Amino acid sequence: NLLQNASKYMDSGGRMWLSLEKETSGTGGGPAGMGIAVIRVRDAGIGISPEALLHIFDLFTQVGPTLARSEGGLGIGLTLVKRLVEMHDGRVDAQSAGLGRGSEFRVQLPLLEMAPTSPRAGQLPQDPSAHPSSAGGHGVRILVVEDNVDAAATLGEVLELWGYDARLVHSGEKALEAATATCPDVVLLDLGLPVMDGYEVARRLRAEPGLRRMLLVAQTGYGQAEDRKRTQEAGFDHHLIKPIDLDELHRIIAANESLLVH
Repeated sequence: NLLQNASKYMDSGGRMWLSLEKETSGTGGGPAGMGIAVIRVRDAGIGISPEALLHIFDLFTQVGPTLARSEGGLGIGLTLVKRLVEMHDGRVDAQSAGLGRGSEFRVQLPLLEMAPTSPRAGQLPQDPSAHPSSAGGHGVRILVVEDNVDAAATLGEVLELWGYDARLVHSGEKALEAATATCPDVVLLDLGLPVMDGYEVARRLRAEPGLRRMLLVAQTGYGQAEDRKRTQEAGFDHHLIKPIDLDELHRIIAANESLLVH
C-alpha cells in the first residue's frame, strides 16, 4: 500500500526511496532491548498538507479528492496499513514538508529474538519437517482462489511447506474449471473476486454432487456477524479474516484431514 501510494501520487519519472534499518535506542523496542526495525517509504510526489496529515490514517480519507490520480480509491489503504502494523505491536507515522514537496511514511516494528529450535506462532518453518503436517500433508489437495497474484503465491508456498498439494487460480471462472477437473479436498476462496464473486463460486461448487464434501474456507476482510451468516448461507464451512492467521488455517485443515475425500 505504501509503495503503491508513493507511485500513485507522483508524476511520471518521479523518484521514491525504500529503506530498512535497525534502531536500538528510544521506545517501542522488542524484548530485552532488541530494538526496532524502521522501514521508510519516501517519495518526491505531490506531498501532504498539514491539515491532511492530521487525518491521513482515518478510514475513507484521501489525500486530495479533487485530484484525478486519487479518484476511484476507497481511502482504506492507509487505515489498513496502520491496523496491520499495530497488530504486530508496531507504529506508523507520516511526514511531509507540504504540498508539492513529497512525503515519507515510517513503519516501526519491534525486533524479536527468535529461538532457533522453536519457531514462534505464525513463523514459517525453515523446512517442511518443522511443521506438524509435514508428512506429505496426507495427500490433501488444496485449491487457492485469490485474484491478488502475489498473495496467492505466498499462501501456496506456505501450504506446500506444510506438505499439501496446492494449486492456484485467480478468478471465479478458473476456480470452477479447476475444481471440476481436480476435485480438491479444500478450497480457500477469496470473496472479493472480480466478475464472479466468492459467494457465487461457493454456491456453484456446492451444487456439484462430486464437490459437496470438500472443505470450503472463505477469505475476506470483513468479519461482522452478518458477514459470517452470509458465508454460511453460501455454503462455506469456515470464515477467515485477512490477513489470515496461519496457525488457525493449519488447525482447520489438520482437524478435517481424516474426513477429506481424495
